[in-house]
Amino acid sequence: MKMPFLDKWLGRRADEPGTGLAVAFEENPDGVAELLSECELLRAQVGESGLELDDSAASLEALDQLTPRWRDDPELLPWLGNDAGLYLGTVIVRTVPGAVWHVWPGGHPVVRLASGREIHVVEAGLDWAVGGAPELSQVYAEAAEA
Repeated sequence: MKMPFLDKWLGRRADEPGTGLAVAFEENPDGVAELLSECELLRAQVGESGLELDDSAASLEALDQLTPRWRDDPELLPWLGNDAGLYLGTVIVRTVPGAVWHVWPGGHPVVRLASGREIHVVEAGLDWAVGGAPELSQVYAEAAEA
């Protein structure tokens, strides 16, 4: 997906990693949220297993049940974990009232709940990809209860 607004900010502070995403988020939070929700690698990997991700809590449960074949590929693992975390965040933002994306100044995306609590979804996705815990559906359930 081409997002012209992002080109401007990604180049603005190239010497500071992640800063471009934070600046882009300040200027266009909806556009950045759309970018974060793409999760192309994850969608392609699970699509090969016959699972279509529909941005629902049920899809997180289905992800938790997949055989983790990606653990055999150390190069794929961090990318897939990152996508899993962004997908988790996307589901939370789209289904939990008051939940929104927030990007820290260094470029680290988190989900901020209505209570003010922040969920480090990328870290949760990486933990899930590497070890299977916490389950994505468990993190979602905790966010939905908060």
